Amino acid sequence: MGKSFYQRTSEQQRRQIEQYGTAELKAYQLDLLNRLLNAILPANDFYQAKLGSLNLPFDSLDSLSDLPFTTKDDLLTSESPEGFAANLTFPIKEYSRFHRTSGTKGRPMIVLDTNDDWKWWMETWQYVLDSAEMTASDRVVMAFSFGPFIGFWSAFDAAAGRGALVVPTGAMSSAARLELIASLGATIIFCTPSYALHLAQVAEENKTDLRGLAVKKIIVAGEPGGSIPTIRDQIESAWNAKVVDHSGASEIGPWGFADKTGRGIYVNEAQFYPEFISLETGQPAVEGELSELVLTTLGRIGSPAIRYRTGDLVVPVWNDDQPCKFVLLKGGVLGRTDDMMIIRGVNVFPTSIESILRGFPEITEYRMTAFKKSSMDQLKIEIEDELDEPDRVKTELEIRLGFRVDVVTVPAGSLPRFEAKGRRFIDQR
Repeated sequence: MGKSFYQRTSEQQRRQIEQYGTAELKAYQLDLLNRLLNAILPANDFYQAKLGSLNLPFDSLDSLSDLPFTTKDDLLTSESPEGFAANLTFPIKEYSRFHRTSGTKGRPMIVLDTNDDWKWWMETWQYVLDSAEMTASDRVVMAFSFGPFIGFWSAFDAAAGRGALVVPTGAMSSAARLELIASLGATIIFCTPSYALHLAQVAEENKTDLRGLAVKKIIVAGEPGGSIPTIRDQIESAWNAKVVDHSGASEIGPWGFADKTGRGIYVNEAQFYPEFISLETGQPAVEGELSELVLTTLGRIGSPAIRYRTGDLVVPVWNDDQPCKFVLLKGGVLGRTDDMMIIRGVNVFPTSIESILRGFPEITEYRMTAFKKSSMDQLKIEIEDELDEPDRVKTELEIRLGFRVDVVTVPAGSLPRFEAKGRRFIDQR
């Protein structure tokens, strides 16, 4: 396979990289990009065919924009009978980590990593754990039913690598997890934003005082919410703990970590090169413009992703007065390109509606269904509402969104609950 070149850094080095000026950061990224391309070509059949003959080394990151994009559909075109992603650099015997995507937006895809790739994953995770200020004295509960999804295992190994006591909770019920969190004196919990709220609801039903527990941080991912103020505030109020958002994907890695002031997520530019496509023009986006995030991994040799279209909708901010000079995604991931609805001429994303719904503490669960009627997008929202007063929700949505939405109440407990990625948006269009 060749010599590993992932760069293990200390916390001091990571802070130095975060504070690089533009020229210094681009030089750092260019070096990693050239090393990546030299390592995978021509061994990686997928990218050899996709990229053709390149004049390496590149003398500028601008050369990257001449290369074609990679999409998830591209990776799913593998001829492997097992269903492995198409972008593998080495023979299967060189890989030691097997994981699979959730399949939320299509059929699941198998992703593989070498031992060296896994070391790179651990390096990228350090930025997330730094933002949570995790130390070896922390007691960490993983509130997931472990399966082949990579996020569970990479988070577990990264936290254990810091020397923290890390506890998997497997198929435990929510009540059993809460009991373990309390008896263990857990200080950090990993879960989705909606599951943190669900645990709070279960705690209330069981008369458990969350605010009196030792939990000080809740690290969330898997769905938007950790950077949405109404949702973050609701979680922090219920738990008396700080929410730490982050983002990642099986095809790419844990690419984003929280801004400590709660404004959004930074792209980890030490290990990923970001680009932004304007949703309006299809051209490179300017600061503050709604755009699709495109990422290139700079250290994952066994399963590289070059100019990968994530489908994540973000608003990039470069000119920031914080110590970290990586690009900030204001408000985190705002939604998905394929989730956007156009209702009565207004562009709407499920996250915008969720932000409004979470402003009603009496709404314990919800589900949105998008459908077509006479070629027009329509939206129906079902809510579990302790007050059973949907009209007040309809009115707020109309005021905030500028159009009417059909809102109906359903019996308490009738809507599904989720531990991993929530599926509260049903697209029937």
